[in-house]
Amino acid sequence: MSHSQRLLRACGKKWGLRMAHNRSTTNVDKTRVSQRPRLWWSLLLAALVLTAFLSVPRVAHAEWPDHVIRLIVPFGAGSSSDTIARIIAAKLSEQLPQRVIVENKVGAGTIIGTDAIAKSAPDGYTLGLANTSSHAASVAFTPNLPFDPIKDFSPIAMIGSSPFLLIGSPTGRPKTLEEFIALAKAEPGKLSYASAGTGTLTHLAGEFVKWKTGINVTHVPYRGSEQSLIDLMAGRIDLLVGTIAPTLASIRQGNLRAYAIMSETRSPLLPDVPTVGQAGAPGCEAALWTALVAPKGVPAAIIARLNQAVSKIVESPEVQESLKIQGVTPEFGPPEAVAERIRTDVMKWKEVAAKISGAK
Repeated sequence: MSHSQRLLRACGKKWGLRMAHNRSTTNVDKTRVSQRPRLWWSLLLAALVLTAFLSVPRVAHAEWPDHVIRLIVPFGAGSSSDTIARIIAAKLSEQLPQRVIVENKVGAGTIIGTDAIAKSAPDGYTLGLANTSSHAASVAFTPNLPFDPIKDFSPIAMIGSSPFLLIGSPTGRPKTLEEFIALAKAEPGKLSYASAGTGTLTHLAGEFVKWKTGINVTHVPYRGSEQSLIDLMAGRIDLLVGTIAPTLASIRQGNLRAYAIMSETRSPLLPDVPTVGQAGAPGCEAALWTALVAPKGVPAAIIARLNQAVSKIVESPEVQESLKIQGVTPEFGPPEAVAERIRTDVMKWKEVAAKISGAK
């Protein structure tokens, strides 16, 4: 029995008994008797209104967003990815009636932070920064992840991409990528290349180049890019797979030799640097894309509103300039474009990782 039915039954019993008793009384107050049915109907109406009010879900009274939104970043504070996230969060705070705050969650590569995004409530109050590392490279080297990069997320919008660079030592013999490949084939195993660490996307990109060009060079893993840049300038390693942001100044100053950019088009930041296709290594394209995602199940209306907001942000000249400083080419796209990029890169880097494992 519902709450309203119980209330009506109680009211009926109470007034029915009292009216029956009053009918047996000779000194009945006719005025009070005539008012009782009216009072009974008033109570009935009040009960119905109260029941209807209590049955309406609370969420229907709240308009998203009605409190602070958090943006989880599975990268450390001060990193390029963190900087991109803070640029987007600041502008989203201007577009929406609530603030968007960045929360860095690092550990186990990008797995802890990315898993926190996937496990959050799908209410639109938790967003996440996703990129090739968190949603493709991690899958390639870690088969038993606590999340599925495709099924457990609702893509929101593409932000941009940063193609990798193949950078040579300024003191080395090869002056071009074509010369480097020729020397590597002539002297297998003698040359080396540096990455930001085993299992990172730069490691995968380096192995991708080895596979596509048929060369044998030794992988030298580093923790980050700072020491590897020093060793590259000193000639202790022969090639570095890196990104534009930390190497741009040194390339422009002539302290590093940019062999090629791993994209199909040249970068406006380095217009004189050829693409891998132009430099003798076609098919070796690789980039670090960045996107905004949410946990699976966020209402479509919220996804659409966020997509529109990010579109305006990425298209603004101010944000485009800020992204370019980070070596990112603005590349806005709908949720479907993000989903397709994730699917494509998961397959691509899984294949490369399998070849690395098979070569051991």
